[in-house]
This record gives sequence, C-alpha cells and structure tokens, in this order.
Amino acid sequence: MIGSIIGDIVGSIYEWRNCKSKDFELFDSLGCYTDDTVMTIATADWLLNGGDVATYYGKWGNAYPDAGYGGSFREWLAEMKYKGSALSYNSCGNGSAMRVGPVGWAFSTEGETLNAAKISAMCTHDHPEGIKGAQAIAFCIFMARHHESKDIMRSTIEKVFAYNLDFTIDEIRPEYGWDSRYGNGVLCQASVPQAIVAFLDGICFEDCIRNAISIGGDSDTIGCMTGSIAEAYYGVPDEIRNKALEYLPKAMIKVIDDFESKIYLLNK
Repeated sequence: MIGSIIGDIVGSIYEWRNCKSKDFELFDSLGCYTDDTVMTIATADWLLNGGDVATYYGKWGNAYPDAGYGGSFREWLAEMKYKGSALSYNSCGNGSAMRVGPVGWAFSTEGETLNAAKISAMCTHDHPEGIKGAQAIAFCIFMARHHESKDIMRSTIEKVFAYNLDFTIDEIRPEYGWDSRYGNGVLCQASVPQAIVAFLDGICFEDCIRNAISIGGDSDTIGCMTGSIAEAYYGVPDEIRNKALEYLPKAMIKVIDDFESKIYLLNK
C-alpha cells in the first residue's frame, strides 16, 4: 500500500498545475498526502480489523477533514459524522479506485479480491463504472504480486473489464487532461485505464510514477493508482519509501506497519 501513498504524495502538487514531462523533482517540498492516502489507510484499517467499511471511511475522513475530498464525498462524510450512516451516491468517480490498493494484497483468490473491491466501492461509488474501476486496480495488484507478465495483465484487464489499453503514455501525454477527448479525467472510465497503462509502460517503480504524473489530469489520484500496481510488480526502493513516510502522521504509519506485517507476509 505504500506505493499508493507515494504516487499520491508525488502527484499532489501537480493536480492543479499539471506537469507534461517526466523530468521533475520526485518529492517536492510542497508535496503532501491527500484524500487518496487517507482513504487508502482507511481501507487497510478495515481489512485489518473487519466490520463495515463505511465506518472506516467515515472515521478516517473526518479525522483528516482538509485532505481534499470532492464535494459529494464531503457531504457523505458529514452525514457519517452526525448520523452514523450515509447513503451511497451512485458515483463513478475515481475515488473508489484510488483507495482500493490494500485490497489487492489481502486475499488469496481472484474471486475474494474482486468481491472485496466491490464492497470497498459500494458504500459511496455504487455506479457500475465506480465498482469496475476499483475491481480493475485491485485485480492488477493481485496479478502483479502473483508474477503475471505485463502482456497477460493487459489482455486480462481488457477482456474482463472491457477497458481499451491499446495506447501508450507518450501518445496520450499531449492531449490528456481533466476534460479532453478521453473524457472527464476525474471519472474511473477516463483515468483508471490511463493509470494502468502508466504502469504497463514503466520500466521500474519510479518510472511508472513518472509516467502517471506526466500525463496531467488528476495527477495525485492517477499516481496513487499506478503506484499501487507498480509496488506489487517491482517493489519500492527503500530510499523512496523512507522519504514518503516523512510526510505522514504516526497514526497512518502504524496502520501501514500493521498491514505490511500481517497482510503482506500472509499473502506473499
């Protein structure tokens, strides 16, 4: 799950001032964790301790209220805080896919992984595209940690989820953005395929992250999704991991440590 968090932190300063190059400082002094990290931590906490996933999203989201949530999710968090429950709002935004990273590590079968990804999405993102986006990212992580080749991963995702992955990062970089011919980049259907291809085109963990940020659009979230897959495929260099941890509060680091010591070792 640290790969998700690294992608989020690296992309955080480029979300509203997109960088159309792979040549940038990996960890900028103005970088920070955002809602992507908070919700990834919440997913990990749920997997560690069980219960209703919405409770964890409400707990962590309201503990870090200024992390940059979208408007609909802020309203959902407010309901969770004051009522203890909230209805899903049929979102197909990429919030479901950015927070799903830990699910890809937590189960030993494809079916369990896809089911848990669906559950993690449904409490807010119950639109079919919102569910599909979460499942696709989780399934990529599952395949990566089981040492599937990139060719197999590409063909499987295209077949199972009907995503078009027949493009390269270099091809889309000039035109891709928040709202382009590729669609609204905050939606799963217009950012999950791009995040997957950023991984597929990469040659190492860092290169995958640089690919993701370089296309523009929702940079922190695309970086988060790409980083989650790249970690499972390549691992994360200690230097990059340790630098990312410097940005995080102790409560988040504890969840990361617990998750890695219990979930990673169980399912390696």
